[in-house]
Amino acid sequence: MRSSTTSARSIAWVSRRGQGSSEMDRIWLALLIACALIASALPIKHAPAPAAAAAGWTGTVDRADRGLPAVSSAAPPESDSQNESRSADVSEEETIVAQILQRLAVRHTALAERERIRLARTIAREARDHRLDPDLVMAVIEVESAGYHLAQSRVGARGLMQLLPATGRELADKLDIEWIGPETLFDPFINVRLGTAYLRELANRYDGDINLALAAYNWGPGRIDGRLRRGAAVPSRYIQQVRRATDRYAVASADRP
Repeated sequence: MRSSTTSARSIAWVSRRGQGSSEMDRIWLALLIACALIASALPIKHAPAPAAAAAGWTGTVDRADRGLPAVSSAAPPESDSQNESRSADVSEEETIVAQILQRLAVRHTALAERERIRLARTIAREARDHRLDPDLVMAVIEVESAGYHLAQSRVGARGLMQLLPATGRELADKLDIEWIGPETLFDPFINVRLGTAYLRELANRYDGDINLALAAYNWGPGRIDGRLRRGAAVPSRYIQQVRRATDRYAVASADRP
């Protein structure tokens, strides 16, 4: 406001001075009037207050003095119950892995220690994911291959859980596992993934009846379905072998602290 008043006074003063002047003076007068008008139209910028300038220079803000809440980038802490639940899950799985490792130690796995640890973790994880008793999975491995991952039967079944190549390839396609031929079944980690998935598939086929699932695992689901349709007895020898091995593992687990 003060600047606009000053500009108006300058224009009036210059106008009075131009009265009776020569042509050159009138030109200068016109220029001065134009400059004064331009200056009066420009916005006025106020200098920042000293306190604000200081705050802008340091780049810091005292949130406590201004009553603003502090901001934290850390995630909210977990509750005690969440921590306890997670610790219990980890502890239980580590116990299962340790038990599997002890069982593998007495088997001719032909695997280095680091690979045995990885295999134990794979068995524990796949048993959990497919809702199978890890003792049952270990029992199938014992009966099928005695824990030797390069085992091969006379009919061509391969690996720890003795899968036929046709079955293995079909399962690999379902699980999106790379299949490079029958030799894929000699990979102990892939073999366990395929074998546990197959056992769960059979259990679902027979409404959760593990005995029928075991019979189908050994004889093939087509043969077992045919026996069931005819009302014939289901072969029990393989079921009993696996059940005995499962019981041995369960007793051994209970004896350990």
